[in-house]
Amino acid sequence: MLKNIFNIIFKLIIGFFLFSILWVVLYKFLPPPITPVMVIRIFEGWFEGKVIGIHKEWVDYDEISPNFFRAVISAEDAKFMMHEGFDWKAIENAKRYNEIYKGRKKRGASTLSMQTAKNTFLWHGRNYVRKGLEAYFTLLIEYIWGKKRILEVYANIVEFGEGIYGVEEASQVFFKKNARNLTKRESALLAAVLPNPRRWNPSKPTPYILQRVEFIEGRMNSIALPK
Repeated sequence: MLKNIFNIIFKLIIGFFLFSILWVVLYKFLPPPITPVMVIRIFEGWFEGKVIGIHKEWVDYDEISPNFFRAVISAEDAKFMMHEGFDWKAIENAKRYNEIYKGRKKRGASTLSMQTAKNTFLWHGRNYVRKGLEAYFTLLIEYIWGKKRILEVYANIVEFGEGIYGVEEASQVFFKKNARNLTKRESALLAAVLPNPRRWNPSKPTPYILQRVEFIEGRMNSIALPK
């Protein structure tokens, strides 16, 4: 009986690894049609009595302004081109901060690779199972996709507001233009709202968002992009 249980568990583990690797390999070449986060937002809307759709339009890496990529790297992960998925120094600093200031809002240390893994394959949350899966998928996409594909997928699935996903849709909604034509300022505005895109609006920035924009713009010229 015990041997049968171990056999079942072993097969489930092997099946998970094979399925997850195939999933990541497929998304190296195909646009993710939908993500768990998009589905969760729909159900959240139902519970709140709102109808939330999924508005997105996939665009390839070369159809997105380099300004946008430099802006999100500046805002979210300045060491993106130097790490292999995890910024260990930032993780250690966040851990130390959270231990010292326990009553304050927790500080995170998610890289763009980690955010892409989470947004593409998982759900939002802070439990250890989800964080473990996030680390696993982060390693997979770093080694199977590479930096350029990570940026491309991130740009196309990141949330910019209620039902608004991806830089092309956000560009059309907030600035009435294609993502390829985003200026440095517009890109910084989009990147500035990413910590809470359902609260902040890039076309109606608050004083706090404008401060973030200035910080992001100041960094952008020094940001390298993958070839």
